[in-house]
Amino acid sequence: MARFALWTGLHLFAFPLLAAARNPSTLQRGLAKNGVLASRSSYSGNVANCPGYTLGSARPGDNSTALDGFPLVFEDQYLQLTSSLPYGTNIYGLGEVIASSGFRRDIGTGGGVGTLQTMWSEGNADPIDENMYGSHPIYLEHRYNETTGKSSSHGVMLFSSSGADILLSTPQSEKNVSLIEYRLVGGVLDFYFFAGPSPTEVIAQYSAVTGLANWQPAWGFGFHLCRWGYNNISVTRDQVLSMREANIPLETQWNDIDLYHAYRDFTSDPVSFPADEMKEFIEELASNNQHYIPIVDAGVAILNNATDVYYPYSRGSELDVFVKNPDGSEYIGQVWPGYTVFGDWFANNTQQWWSEALRNWSNYGIEFSGIWLDMNEVTTFCNGSCGSGANTADMDVSIGAGEETGVNLNEPPYAIHNTLGPLWAGTLATNATHAGGYVELDVHNMWGMMEEKATHAAVSEIRAGERPFLISRSTFPSSGRWSGHWLGDNFSKWQYMYYNIQGVLQFQIYQIPFVGADTCGFHDNTSEELCNRWMQMSAFVPFYRNHNMLGMLSQEPYRWPSVANASRIAIAARYSMLPYWLTLFANVSTIGTPPVRALFYEFPDEPELFEVDRQFMVGPDILVTPVLTPNATTVDGIFPGRGSVIWRDWWTHDVVNATVGGNTTLSAPLSHINVHIRDHSALLLHAEPAYTIAETRAGPYALLISLDTAGTAFGNAYVDDGISSPPGPSTVLTFTVANGELNVESKGEWAIEQMLEEITVLGVQVKPTGVTLSGAPVKEWTYEEGQEALVVSNISVVLNESSTLAWK
Repeated sequence: MARFALWTGLHLFAFPLLAAARNPSTLQRGLAKNGVLASRSSYSGNVANCPGYTLGSARPGDNSTALDGFPLVFEDQYLQLTSSLPYGTNIYGLGEVIASSGFRRDIGTGGGVGTLQTMWSEGNADPIDENMYGSHPIYLEHRYNETTGKSSSHGVMLFSSSGADILLSTPQSEKNVSLIEYRLVGGVLDFYFFAGPSPTEVIAQYSAVTGLANWQPAWGFGFHLCRWGYNNISVTRDQVLSMREANIPLETQWNDIDLYHAYRDFTSDPVSFPADEMKEFIEELASNNQHYIPIVDAGVAILNNATDVYYPYSRGSELDVFVKNPDGSEYIGQVWPGYTVFGDWFANNTQQWWSEALRNWSNYGIEFSGIWLDMNEVTTFCNGSCGSGANTADMDVSIGAGEETGVNLNEPPYAIHNTLGPLWAGTLATNATHAGGYVELDVHNMWGMMEEKATHAAVSEIRAGERPFLISRSTFPSSGRWSGHWLGDNFSKWQYMYYNIQGVLQFQIYQIPFVGADTCGFHDNTSEELCNRWMQMSAFVPFYRNHNMLGMLSQEPYRWPSVANASRIAIAARYSMLPYWLTLFANVSTIGTPPVRALFYEFPDEPELFEVDRQFMVGPDILVTPVLTPNATTVDGIFPGRGSVIWRDWWTHDVVNATVGGNTTLSAPLSHINVHIRDHSALLLHAEPAYTIAETRAGPYALLISLDTAGTAFGNAYVDDGISSPPGPSTVLTFTVANGELNVESKGEWAIEQMLEEITVLGVQVKPTGVTLSGAPVKEWTYEEGQEALVVSNISVVLNESSTLAWK
């Protein structure tokens, strides 16, 4: 028996002997230098060294268990571990999934299995309660003690790329305990435990394993526009012009596979998208501080005949960088261009080939600002290596993996509950081979992440000194180090707008914080009302893009006057909040704290919040309550704090008369989204949101302060150039309010050129008799009694220096 204690968390590792030969260790586990592992934890673990042994760990502080092991099952192609959980506990994560139960996973308290989550990346269009694009076997558990009225959180991660089922259940015969059960078809049992005790600390601690999130360029927070169906450069250009004419800010124009010649990666159609015209178009965008992003699919077309010329394939074949069949031939699937091959990220030359392909494309005329990675689960349209005549899906036995032979890799004895059926359906056959002796069965879930890593490296070279901007469909632990994520091919339905929220919250847990959905929906036709509401809500999530399907009704926001108006209002608020967004993302890229939060993250001892997923928080200070149903003029939302927190309306600054511990009905006419500011907050804002992020950042700053009942507030802001990679000089501003005095402290090397021109202080209960700035009287100030608002204008405060504003 071994007992041990580690910093912040615990790492337990166990494997059957044969599985060790097939256990890939390609993931660069993040060794954080930011202090997230600096606090001592009393987590302890034990492993019994005997046949049928158990594995367990104890939570710090309360002597309860995070993993209470039943006897393990170890076979070469089947591993099983079961652990008891407190009855009806709160589990979040285990994705990627759209869970019908909501953000909080169903633990089966009605008796039986509540959640059966399969870990196997598939390109299935946003199914409900099934596996989809990414694999993230981590959960956050939040336990509430009814006796003390206090809660604590911890996290458990299974670090495995193998296919698996994870079940949450409550035995019908024992209603006082729930269970989590892991069933793997290979690999090892490699567990990490994160002590918390708060939800945000659990997520930050997870970054010590995955690495910290990629720094996002400031322009990435602008509004993005795309659709499958912009079938030539004229149509694409018209979108940019139409958005400008409607005065709806557009930061980045995208193209889908319409761009390609014969649907081939790294090309543009010579008739529909001539290279010289594309170069001119992209230069026009750049001259207007706008950006361009094209798509890159996973499948690379092979040559059709002896006279066919396609350098990305020829060069890749020359460098030997493609996934193979068991007999050593190239594995040939089928995607949009026809027969295709797929990069093998384990091969020595793959990075060179990928970087060359992207650089040649950029030099050719598609001078991209960022890259959109799609179909990278990978997805194919045929079973097996259909283009090579070697249908590996029908091969019962593969070549050996390491020293292992005689194992059925395509159909393991235990069939996980894959949404498409057999593991090889719609993707690579699981006995396809990779350099280094790896087989697809063991590394399938990692393909997207490894492509993201390679693309990040390539874009870093091509756009040297800039923060790479990537959006990808398939993800795996550590993907957030390289890329953001969009939530896939959703539907233009109200329920999918609601699902958008749980998707964004899930990916905060997974340390992939830059995430959003196809606004207004991808499949099916949207409606004016749905698009109106969705354009408003998406303005308050990290990635903001409108995108839809070929053949569907056009849904650009300028198509309807009401949607255009709602979009202008919401985007102006988003751009105003940009300093807040950039500060939240600086935090996640340095200490791992999530930018978007479930309400209970900030109010962990309020059980009425544990299932709330129709509202969300941006950082600790902004509460968003969108309308998620048709024909509504009001919306119900809960205001956390049980009456101890003052919530003020973002738009009017009025104090909300909130129901304590229950829903409050809010007015929500079309084109209005309810957004509220928490008390004790100080938010640096852009005073004049403009058409682009660059123009907005060039304008003056404003400061919005919401006082608590004690008349205090606190906030900070991270400021840099918004583009340099790695981040260069920066300045951190700290805002502290107490006793009728605001102190602004400035520390750092970045020279902030823009002035702070306006300060609004909410909660000043008595009209001041005078206002001073660093001791000098201020002439331009007003007091609005209804909102208890002190507004100080035209003050031109230099933010590179510390200053003090006082009122009496």
